[in-house]
Amino acid sequence: QVQLVESGGGLVQPGGSLRLSCAASGSIFSIYAMGWYRQAPGKQRELVATITSTGRTNSADGVKGRFTISRDGAKNTVYLQMNSLKPEDTAVYYCNAGMSLTRAGANSWGQGTQVTVSS
Repeated sequence: QVQLVESGGGLVQPGGSLRLSCAASGSIFSIYAMGWYRQAPGKQRELVATITSTGRTNSADGVKGRFTISRDGAKNTVYLQMNSLKPEDTAVYYCNAGMSLTRAGANSWGQGTQVTVSS
């Protein structure tokens, strides 16, 4: 089992920045992919960005050019740098990690961290 602990959420004004962190522990040898998903009120959880152990990244069209995912293998931590935040980025952001890149439901989830973009 992989345990994930997220941090870095909060309230930010439109146009501002935040950096989310997610530290993994437990069966970290089994982690191939790490990523971030988000769920806004009344909406389904959606992919934000993923990164593999080889550094291959993927991100949703709506965050390209604004959000950057990165990974520190030595610290077993994945980051999400979020710039030029918009009110529509408001959501609970969840960290995901495990063997599967395409089936997030098969991986482990963090508890979620709230990001609110509002003036």
